[in-house]
Amino acid sequence: MRLLIATDAWHPQVNGVVRSLEHMAQAGRAFGFDTVFLTHQDFASFPLPGYPEIRLSYATKSKVARLWEELAPTHVHIATEGTVGYATRRFCLDRGRPFTTSYHTRFPEYLAARLPVPEAWSYAWLRRFHGASNGIMVSTPSLERELAGRGFTGLMRWTRGVDTDLFCPQASDALDGLARPIFLFVGRLAVEKNVAAFLDLDLPGTKVVVGDGPDRARLAALHPAAHFLGMRTGPDLARVYAAADVFVFPSLTDTFGIVLLEALASGLPVAAYPVTGPLDVIGGTGAGILAHDLRAAALAALDITRETCRAEALRYTWAESARQFFGNIEQAHGMPPRQRDRHAHPVVGAMEHSQLG
Repeated sequence: MRLLIATDAWHPQVNGVVRSLEHMAQAGRAFGFDTVFLTHQDFASFPLPGYPEIRLSYATKSKVARLWEELAPTHVHIATEGTVGYATRRFCLDRGRPFTTSYHTRFPEYLAARLPVPEAWSYAWLRRFHGASNGIMVSTPSLERELAGRGFTGLMRWTRGVDTDLFCPQASDALDGLARPIFLFVGRLAVEKNVAAFLDLDLPGTKVVVGDGPDRARLAALHPAAHFLGMRTGPDLARVYAAADVFVFPSLTDTFGIVLLEALASGLPVAAYPVTGPLDVIGGTGAGILAHDLRAAALAALDITRETCRAEALRYTWAESARQFFGNIEQAHGMPPRQRDRHAHPVVGAMEHSQLG
């Protein structure tokens, strides 16, 4: 079997969507799937203003049709709602080919933060986009309940994993010389990540920020005492996690937050707001503190042991994530299509998929 994954989120983006899809491709063989990708690299594209790592594609149904003959997929998963996803969706509907989709990001909230577009309009469009699929994969129970309440149907669970060999408690001098305790944020530096809520906190010790994005210069200018380390990946990122004392996750809009798992796997307790993502990953596990008072949560998290955090992270494996993902693919492709909506219009919304977390 050959699975085609159509996604607007792809390299050079560094984010949870890209990492999740890469892990699924690597695991596919164990489930009988050869996985191929359809991305902005297959079309003419241009950088999104303010987000140069995000490419907006001139994806067309006719180009998808030409590539389809070459790729010859037996199954289709549309990972994002941008131009690549939309063109693939149109092609599948015209050919009567079933497909699944996934809901990664709160695009309506992100769009409303930048433009005067009511969230209700965006959610209506997303219901039409995903409503044509044979199944919508979501990462957490709370997101599933929320989308069901907004009229989405055919929801399927697909959790995420973490590399517990790479991200682990270890001796690290990555942050030597900084006053403790060290409070860490890892993610894209953009308005939707709410990083200012972390940097504005009155906390002892040092604040460290890992990541890049359109808000970096502004945030660095406003908070000269914070340490901005830029983008870190792989072992370099793992050493930073291991050297910190608390991971602070100020986002109010992430649907999961793979960085939460990376922090826990490194033995790092989490402080976050009680919203979708943290509620599902941290909840009542004892591996973090969730509170509307983020400062109080950050300070209380200092008392959590690294052993507690690591034990919780070990529950999340990419093997289990892949089992759910490919199980959903097989189940959905054996089901009759639920809806054939050929009239939704594309939203050039790849920006919402650049989340690093």
